[in-house]
Amino acid sequence: MKPRGSVFFFSTLCLALTIWSIMAGCGSNKRENPTGSASAGVSDTEILIGSSCPLSGHASFLGTQTVHGVQSYLNYVDDQGGINGRMIRLITYDDAYDPAQCITNTQKLINEDRIFALTSYVGTPTAVKVIPMVQEAKVPMVGIFSGARVLREPFQRYIINIRASYFEETGQLIDHFVQHFGITRVAIFYQYDDFGFDGLSGTEIALRKHGLEPVAKASYVRGSMDVENAAELIGRSDAEAVVMIGTYGPCAKFVRLVKQRKSAMIFHAVSFVGAEELVKILGPEAEGIIITEVVPPPWETVLLPAADQYTKLLSRYFPEEQPSFVGFEGYLNAVVLVEGIKRTGRDLTREGLIGSIEGIHQFSLEIANTLDYSPADHQGLRHVYFTRIKDGKPALITKWEQMKKESAVP
Repeated sequence: MKPRGSVFFFSTLCLALTIWSIMAGCGSNKRENPTGSASAGVSDTEILIGSSCPLSGHASFLGTQTVHGVQSYLNYVDDQGGINGRMIRLITYDDAYDPAQCITNTQKLINEDRIFALTSYVGTPTAVKVIPMVQEAKVPMVGIFSGARVLREPFQRYIINIRASYFEETGQLIDHFVQHFGITRVAIFYQYDDFGFDGLSGTEIALRKHGLEPVAKASYVRGSMDVENAAELIGRSDAEAVVMIGTYGPCAKFVRLVKQRKSAMIFHAVSFVGAEELVKILGPEAEGIIITEVVPPPWETVLLPAADQYTKLLSRYFPEEQPSFVGFEGYLNAVVLVEGIKRTGRDLTREGLIGSIEGIHQFSLEIANTLDYSPADHQGLRHVYFTRIKDGKPALITKWEQMKKESAVP
């Protein structure tokens, strides 16, 4: 039998080793995250942000432009020393505008890359599929290139929208059609998925406010160019105007086919279409198309300081690219994200970021429209800009009466 003193010594030694082990573990965690933040994706030197976008396939222009807009501003912030000494690193995966791939990418960003926040997802059918995942993981998702109502209603704490909704785009458009053009016969061409359904619903609601119904409705399958049946159906209707809820490729083909049958029709597309790419595909046939946008023209560099900075930064970091509405929206997404991170302070947490963004009121983005959030409202901007393709590029509509004289209304 061992002496009692030896047992006491051995027990004391074990206790000391246990305490030392616990303290060493705590010290290790502290070195990994000295701020005491429980959030993933934050270290002494870096903040990890994630995004899933279509960088290939039929919507690649939208994804590429968005990422370049975001990255231009983040590069600029890093070149200025980052935020509280931390550089912002954007991890982007290609989802090719496919919902299943977007889910896989988001799972990887949250569980493997352990990002701090998400930003600038592109598209309704992809973004809506990851809402449950984002809410469950409590990861802030700041800025989505989609105006879908489902991203706004019901209220989602971790979804931060910046742009106006499709309901606001189509609602204001129909008001102008009826009030300034006297148009009462409207057709709807839409992508057969969550994106198209949202735009379809918004347009129908807007028409009902004026006691109207669509005179024709036709769709196409996402990812396809099979628009012939839709063009025939709408082309032989008595529609005076058509609202298009789709991407640039199918919309361009649809316009060409309808014009072959019925030249005197007003065409409109919501912001997701990608105005610059639509014009590039259609050439002279794009003249007169109305496109609603949710950011001002990026070429207004004299009037809008944000447009000036965006174009300069894009030229610096992506000299091969030209400014676009889509890229400008991505840039503004990054501005809002950075502003939220700055307001949160050194002790950066996900909940802190949400709270900081909710505290943004009457904040100038230097685009002539202020940003406003609250704990009950996560959409920062509501202004809709109307453009019309003229001389090969989108031009702001400032006088609807003059546009009526120039348009061929049947």
